[in-house]
Amino acid sequence: MASDHEFNSQTRLPRNVWAVTITSLLTDISSEMLFNLLPLFLLNVLGTRTSIIGLIEGLAETTSSLLKIFSGWLSDRWGSRKNLAVSGYVLSTLAKPFLYFASSWGWVLGVRFMDRIGKGIRTAPRDALIADSVKEGQRGIAFGVHRAGDTAGAVLGLGIALVILFATQGHEKILTRRTFQWIVLASIIPAILAVLVLVIFARDSKGTQTKQGRHRSSFRNLDRRFRIFLVIMTLFTLGNSSDAFLILRAQTAGLSVPGILGMLITFNVVYALTSGPAGAFSDRVGRKGLLVTGWILYGLVYLGFAQSTAGWQAWVLMAAYGLFYGLTEGVAKAFVADLVAPERRGTAYGFYNAAVGITAFPASLTAGILWQGVGNWAGFGASAPFLFGAILALLATVCLIFLPSLRNTDDPMRSVNDYDLT
Repeated sequence: MASDHEFNSQTRLPRNVWAVTITSLLTDISSEMLFNLLPLFLLNVLGTRTSIIGLIEGLAETTSSLLKIFSGWLSDRWGSRKNLAVSGYVLSTLAKPFLYFASSWGWVLGVRFMDRIGKGIRTAPRDALIADSVKEGQRGIAFGVHRAGDTAGAVLGLGIALVILFATQGHEKILTRRTFQWIVLASIIPAILAVLVLVIFARDSKGTQTKQGRHRSSFRNLDRRFRIFLVIMTLFTLGNSSDAFLILRAQTAGLSVPGILGMLITFNVVYALTSGPAGAFSDRVGRKGLLVTGWILYGLVYLGFAQSTAGWQAWVLMAAYGLFYGLTEGVAKAFVADLVAPERRGTAYGFYNAAVGITAFPASLTAGILWQGVGNWAGFGASAPFLFGAILALLATVCLIFLPSLRNTDDPMRSVNDYDLT
């Protein structure tokens, strides 16, 4: 049992963690007020089919994911995380204003494509920067605090969107172009501030420039246990379609646009409140048990969405969905850092984020087709994508339970070869 002094020293986080957390908070204020309403803009204003919405989300995430592999490897090769992260945030900031002029789904795809390129460039170096900046016993809480800040930004962004919504269209049930354009304009300010915070306050972590820059990283050089985990995560993500479908499902269940924003705020509040404690808890008891618990919860939530027939049910399920994210998102990223050597973290985070993102394309496209069909085929209806997601989540959970355990998990100096793979 750690003493209070040891616990307090473990929870004191360095400057980089706070700089990246504030950057993510401001970015999510900007992004969440905008992109959570994008599927409603496509459906309500542009009249886009759900299969096309799935295509847009899938292509955007696939683009982002492919770049995450390259940017993560490049940050290991150069020994520099910050500059790549800053360039990614800048590109996403430049892309958002163009949504003001969007008049077709092709235009939206172009803007989403640019934004996801920015995300693809910044994500792996940013995650590696956090992992480089903390001790092993701080990884869970560091990533948990980062996710909490990121999600708190989502709450604020959705709150601002809700205020704009009431000011411009009152209680109208569908989103209007005028409201969406005002939200686009409001999203620009926090996006610019996010870039400034990262530029001014973040520093490349000590040791990356002298050690990591000379190391040759590749997928084959990554630990076997990490590669097994990556396969399991890919299976899970095949059923984890874009959250755009949860938003559309809530609307079909009877929630108005203000109700959907309220539901999303609830989701993000739960997510933010649980991320930090879950990360700190994983530092003390291990990561895998929390991931298993979270994935089981995810499967139950998706089964619930498949059967939901009222707006209040979607709202409650979305709160439980926030708990799933709080239990797993930061913990999974800390788990990645546990599985690889420091000089390979950029590459590992690149492959991890890429696997999740690339799989989002078939996941989202499949969800759209299962729901509304394609061509002359009408599809199976609104419940089908969620039943599919629940089945794959439960299969992935079984695989995760049998993932080999670490040896000597309390030894902070263990190498990546110290795993029990039998």
